[in-house]
Amino acid sequence: MNAKDLSRIIARHLTAMRRFARALTGNAFDADDLVQIAAETAIRKRRQLRQPDRARSWLMTIVYRAHLDLRRQAARREAPLNDPESAPVQRTASNQDARLACAEALDALDALPAEQRAALTLVAVEGHSTGEAARILGVKEATLRSQISRARSALREAVDAEPVRPPVRVVR
Repeated sequence: MNAKDLSRIIARHLTAMRRFARALTGNAFDADDLVQIAAETAIRKRRQLRQPDRARSWLMTIVYRAHLDLRRQAARREAPLNDPESAPVQRTASNQDARLACAEALDALDALPAEQRAALTLVAVEGHSTGEAARILGVKEATLRSQISRARSALREAVDAEPVRPPVRVVR
C-alpha cells in the first residue's frame, strides 16, 4: 500500500481515532498528539496492513499501542500524560442539569482504569465487535468482556450515586 492510499484511509477514520484517543488520554491536547504519533507510525508501517478492509482495527491498535508507549514513558519521567486542569471542558447541553449530568458521566468515564475505559470505548462508542476490540487491545475476548462488564458496573455506580453538591448561598 502506498502512502497516498493510506493517508486517505487515515483521513476516513480520523474522527474515530480522535474519539478513541480522547477516551484514552482524558483530554483533547494529548489525544491530538496521540493521533499524530499513530498516523506517523501507520504510514511508516503501512506494509503491515495486508487487508485494507481491516484498516480501522489496525489503526485503533496503533493508537492504543502508542498510548501504552506514552504511558510507559510518562511513568519513567514521573510526569502525568494528561493534565485535567489545563484541558478545556466542552459542554453543549442547553440546561444546567444536563451539563452537570454530562460532566458527571465524563468524570466517571475518566475515573475508570485505562484498560476498562479503552475496552468500553471501542465497543460502546466506536462500535467494534468484542472480538475486534480484543484484537486491538491484545487481550482475550473473555478478558475484554470482563473489562466491559466492570466498566459498566462502575459507571452505573458512579451515575446512580447521590452527587455531592456544595451548598448554595443566595446573594441579593
